[in-house]
Amino acid sequence: MNQKLDKRTKWTYCIGATGRDMAYALVSMFLLTYIQYTMELTVAQYACISAIMVICLLWDAFNDPMMGIIIENSHFKSGKFKPWILLGVLLNCIVIICLFTVRPEGWGFVVFFGIGYLLWGMTYTMNDISYWGMLPSLTSDPKERNVLVTIQGVFICIGQFSVAGLLPTMVAGNAIIAYRAAGIVVSGCFLAFQLLTFFGAKERPRQDDKEKSLSLKDMFKIFLRNDQLITAGIAHLLFQVGNGLLIMIGMNFFYFEFGYTVGGNLIFLFTVMYGLGMLISEALFAYIASKFTRKQILTVATIGAIVGYMCMLGFGYVIPKNVVLLNIIGFVIFFAQGLYNMTMIILLNNTIEYDEWKYGERHDSIISAVRSFATKLASAIDQGVMALILIVSGIYGISQKISNLEIQVGKGAMTTEAALGEADGYIAMATTTQTLILRIGMVGVPVIVILISYILLCKKYTIDEKKYDQIVGEIRSR
Repeated sequence: MNQKLDKRTKWTYCIGATGRDMAYALVSMFLLTYIQYTMELTVAQYACISAIMVICLLWDAFNDPMMGIIIENSHFKSGKFKPWILLGVLLNCIVIICLFTVRPEGWGFVVFFGIGYLLWGMTYTMNDISYWGMLPSLTSDPKERNVLVTIQGVFICIGQFSVAGLLPTMVAGNAIIAYRAAGIVVSGCFLAFQLLTFFGAKERPRQDDKEKSLSLKDMFKIFLRNDQLITAGIAHLLFQVGNGLLIMIGMNFFYFEFGYTVGGNLIFLFTVMYGLGMLISEALFAYIASKFTRKQILTVATIGAIVGYMCMLGFGYVIPKNVVLLNIIGFVIFFAQGLYNMTMIILLNNTIEYDEWKYGERHDSIISAVRSFATKLASAIDQGVMALILIVSGIYGISQKISNLEIQVGKGAMTTEAALGEADGYIAMATTTQTLILRIGMVGVPVIVILISYILLCKKYTIDEKKYDQIVGEIRSR
């Protein structure tokens, strides 16, 4: 673990994150919106799909640690991580293409979606747990780890923005074809970038006992004995719940605040702020971390996020409905989220050395799976909250009228221009109460959960910079 990280491994590992996050952004941010605006489904069918997503994500969350055990027990010639990285990306790309191209109708689609979404989660887990498990195994040096996470964060941001920023500008009036093309192109990018990691990154030799395998009982023992992992995992779960709602509900917010035609274009500008905010915060993270403690960074990030969310809640009510101002608010929120997220990655990874220090065992894959577990569980919660908000507010009923227009365009029975005009007419029918419910769910809930996450870390997480250096020093001296 003391060997310096070579440049080829550092860059091919980090660049590989681009394709992964393109694929994850496509499915997590747009799959439910794709269904909402391109499929004619009853409220019962849509509710069933939302329930399926929640159940599958819950299963996937609990499946993540089990995948960590499988990886820990793997002894391939090419390493314990890379074979699962490759198998996961190959299978996941096939599933993504099917989810955005195969279109049975009614309850047939519900059944197809249930099977497809379950397979998406399980195949993505293969890649996700092995990829993130490889990160802490590459280096234990805090400065080198900060730099590695910073570079990786930049490419994650590029991947997310390339989908979240560009796709919304292409779908209005052409949604079926645009989403199909996105599924194919993004899957190709996912495969290409992960092949770069597979062939370019070099795993460190394993130093554990090949004859000793881990069981489910061992997994739970590892989790429960690590108090710092539990604290960081819960805090990360709460942060991800808040982090996800703004993005997931964002397209509906722009459509119903500015119109179907204009809203799609304004989403692009807002996601530029998303890209810039995340990119700048993550690119500067190593420098910021060298000047300030992690607790100070978390404090500033929390304050910035809450101030931004409160401004967005009052946008158009107590704050002027100005597009430039809205984008400034978005930049503040995303910059703060970027800092918070980068710090959380470090806090979670540091619990690996903490566990090794206390118990003399190192389990990169299993402990790293907690991050993915928390992210998937948060996504399940967000999907449920989003569906509930759309149904209760009546926004879903209006969007189904727009979905019918998109289907007509896809069949060639209506022009794009005519569909956009009628869509704007449907959106104009939404009441102030409906849009307010949408906004409270999008920004009110995140304020609460992010604040709880911050308080939990301040009170219960004890691995600061000084203690971490002490832990690593004692491990090396053994």
